Amino acid sequence: MRIGIVDDDNDILDFVTGVLRASGHSCTPFRRSLDLVTALKRETFDLLVLDWNMPDMSGMDVIEWARGHVSPCPPVIMLTSRSDKDDIAAALNAGADDFIIKPETATIIQARVEALLRRTRALGVPDQHERFGRYMFDRLNEEVTLDGAVVTLTSKEFALAHTFFSNLHKPLSRGYLMENVWHSLADLSTRTLDMHVSRIRSKLQLRSDNGYRLLTVFGYGYRLETC
Repeated sequence: MRIGIVDDDNDILDFVTGVLRASGHSCTPFRRSLDLVTALKRETFDLLVLDWNMPDMSGMDVIEWARGHVSPCPPVIMLTSRSDKDDIAAALNAGADDFIIKPETATIIQARVEALLRRTRALGVPDQHERFGRYMFDRLNEEVTLDGAVVTLTSKEFALAHTFFSNLHKPLSRGYLMENVWHSLADLSTRTLDMHVSRIRSKLQLRSDNGYRLLTVFGYGYRLETC
């Protein structure tokens, strides 16, 4: 999972980033809230971990901005030294999904993050077979049919196509797609992604008369939308 972490305390930022990376997550640390906001305009995250008291933009302000500008907004954990019950209630009412009072141990941080991610995934766990208009996805066998006819896809093409259909109308950044499908950024050329997008667009006939079109979002990534 891709996690954005904000804290102006370098020691805490490095600690939380290290803890979550050790759990297998891809983490991007930010020392300014505004840098995260900028990243959210061009990148996709599965979870945000926010410090409340930031010098440029508070964690509460980030939640308010994200709820109004990022759709769907990723789940949010507020990680802060504030422990007053009224503060906890205010953060949860503002849209935070969980609240961790620091300092906290690595074990608890890992557990709370994994618990929130499980809850988030559970809300959208699909069945083995998923229908999208004229398309049927068989997740177990990695098979797609169009009007009952099997469309031959490689494993990566299936994963990429399923990612698009599972995120209809949501712009997906190139970085998110490469990590979600290939689980890598370092050794993967963006040309590989573009080639796979071209293939599934052609193989699945993603055009208006079939009800879906796969669009390029200039300078960002791609978006699948219904027609």
